[in-house]
Amino acid sequence: MNNRPRGRDKNVSGAGKDIFRRGSVSGGPVGGGSVPGGSGGGPVRSGGGGGKLGIIPIVVVVLLLLFGNKLGLGNVLGFLGGSGTPTVSPSGSQLTDILGSGASSAVSSGWARTANVGVLDRSVDPSARAKYTAVKGGGSDTVTVMVYMCGTDLESKNGMASSDLAEMKAATLSDKVNLLVYTGGARSWRDGSVSSRTNQIHQIKNGRLQTLVADDGAKAMTYPSTLTGFIKYCRERFPATRYDLILWDHGGGTVSGFGYDEVKTGSGTMRLSGIDKALEDSGVKFDFVGFDACLMATLENALMLNNHADYLIASEETEPGIGWYYTDWLNALSQNTSIATVDLGKTIVDSFISNCASRCRGQKTTLSVIDLAELSATVPQSLKNFSASTTKLLENDGYKTVSDARSGAREFSSNKIDQVDLVHMATNLNTSESKALADTVLKAVKYNRTSSDITNAYGLSVYFPYKKLSNVDSAVAQYEDIGMDSEYGDCIKRFATLEMAGQTATGGGSLSLPSVFSGAGSSAPTGSVTDLLGSLVGGVDGMDFLSGFTGLLGGERTAKYVADNRLDASALRWKQTDEGWVMDLTEDQWKLVHDVELNVFYRDGDGYIDLGLDNTFDFTKSGKLSGVYDGTWIAIDSQPVAYYHTGTVEDGDKYVITGRVPVLVNGDRANLILVFDNENPKGYIAGVRFDYVNGETDTVAKGAEALKAGDKIDFVCDYYLVNPDGSYTYENSYKMGDQLTYTGNHKISNVTIDKSKAVATCLFRDIYDSELWTDAMK
Repeated sequence: MNNRPRGRDKNVSGAGKDIFRRGSVSGGPVGGGSVPGGSGGGPVRSGGGGGKLGIIPIVVVVLLLLFGNKLGLGNVLGFLGGSGTPTVSPSGSQLTDILGSGASSAVSSGWARTANVGVLDRSVDPSARAKYTAVKGGGSDTVTVMVYMCGTDLESKNGMASSDLAEMKAATLSDKVNLLVYTGGARSWRDGSVSSRTNQIHQIKNGRLQTLVADDGAKAMTYPSTLTGFIKYCRERFPATRYDLILWDHGGGTVSGFGYDEVKTGSGTMRLSGIDKALEDSGVKFDFVGFDACLMATLENALMLNNHADYLIASEETEPGIGWYYTDWLNALSQNTSIATVDLGKTIVDSFISNCASRCRGQKTTLSVIDLAELSATVPQSLKNFSASTTKLLENDGYKTVSDARSGAREFSSNKIDQVDLVHMATNLNTSESKALADTVLKAVKYNRTSSDITNAYGLSVYFPYKKLSNVDSAVAQYEDIGMDSEYGDCIKRFATLEMAGQTATGGGSLSLPSVFSGAGSSAPTGSVTDLLGSLVGGVDGMDFLSGFTGLLGGERTAKYVADNRLDASALRWKQTDEGWVMDLTEDQWKLVHDVELNVFYRDGDGYIDLGLDNTFDFTKSGKLSGVYDGTWIAIDSQPVAYYHTGTVEDGDKYVITGRVPVLVNGDRANLILVFDNENPKGYIAGVRFDYVNGETDTVAKGAEALKAGDKIDFVCDYYLVNPDGSYTYENSYKMGDQLTYTGNHKISNVTIDKSKAVATCLFRDIYDSELWTDAMK
């Protein structure tokens, strides 16, 4: 029973309020994703299928797989009669954090190695290059701090940039510290000294914001040339012995890069190659480059920045909305302008973590200081050895080993960006090369802290594909642009190719969705795995990495491996035993399972309300999964809501479970963030994160914001119509139940709902991140 996942304990409080729809909501599905097809097609809950599919060619199946589509509702509704074989859904996931480690889907069991959290390491490997910045010492240094502040909607909606400007003004700055801020990228600014019409350059001095350049044009803040111009201005007007640069805005990590300009919405993001060009063209070597932005503490970013700076200060995770706390570390720098960079970095990290802990309860927080000189000297060869050994493992039937290590690693963000903690993944893999890589990374991370609800975050993440394979080509292109060795790119391409092969074989040659009312079974036709994989040999548009592995895809060895290591959809059926209705998987089958969640739909007229995904399920004493649905669902103040589990962390006896509830807050699309932990097992509302519903940016906004007393909250759900021929259509998203006025004191519990209208199923995710639904629970 060691391979069983663990779920959330339910606090059942009694009968819930009515479940009903009112008032449609614009902006597409709240569950995420869209697909073509069906009667009118349309998006579905989690990227799911749209409508009735007859026998379709394998290339269509593959295209669905590529774009993360799922067949969720049809799979569920097809089993109202309790019969049939589950239909397989293609790749993709609602989860931020896989509930797995090693060969099972058990939640993280804490720090895998001696934690480097809160321990300052001043040592430097003797192979490291000399630092670009030579600190003169004795407080004689002059420092020019450049803050590139693209305010975007963080400022226009919530005044986050102005709040940080106020923190800067509150610092007592030395005359040896030049604090310069470039502003732009927001439609409106709360700070009255900042223009909403043009970019500007300011100096913070004597507690005031003094504008030095009132009109620097309406340049896109995500263009490298704009950043280059600001740096050159600062160097020429404020020469110093130490230069520090902070990039303030959204962040998207390795694939998406930095920045979203809501004024110049078509300007895209500043990719890593763009940051590289901006810094190269500026001609400045920095003491540190910091990102007051999400997800930028990546190996790829650090290797690129080595050419431009001595240290990187950034977060592996999405940052809470309040961002860095500027007053404390600016005071420390002013009191001693010769402070060692690692000590200054420690102050930045400590003030950020402590401020977030007091003001952003329940939000995941990381920040680390990376020595780029040491990293560039020690990590590339270790990474090369790791990549070669992992590729060899993949070539020798070791896909499951790598997949288990990847899916069990600490993952960051809920946006399927596929960034995981490098040390944790390498430790999970447990080869001599992976352990050596973990050791070198740990030494290069000089200081690292996290909030109490994060384990296995050691300071530096890496892109490793799993949930969204369509990003592989973009990531590898970034590697080429920034000069990374090709071995790691080749490794992840091979992994992604094998994952695609597994998804294709699991999906079968064709898919059909049954009539919802006939009770007819739905099946994925069986067939030769060799034939299925052969259809991928030519590659697929938008997935160029596949074309490089034609021999692998067409080989009998790959076909045999996938055939021997795939979760059998026909085994995911409920059987009546002396322990009741159960699912009796073998231990070998459980080893192929990375995740299980409860998925419930609620009949409303001619269609179904999607109530979401929850990590609640039960096992019998003998270790069988129970197939009896208890007829409860999560509610806020007894109002059932659409809820999507987004992550689970365990560290010994401590645990933190997070989820989201789609809502409108004062009319704006958002998600409430719910947290369940040891101190609050019944859960609480940690804040709200506002949505992008029109594809404004690929980057990730800073974390949840605090709700205010009096805020009007409307719960939101996705709704599907069932057509007379048994097909289904995403009809719209609607407000759900009664409006709630936020008071700060709200009860979260499971409540009973009308079981005669509910359809419950379990969703399985396997080692290929394929999704398989069971038939309806009893």
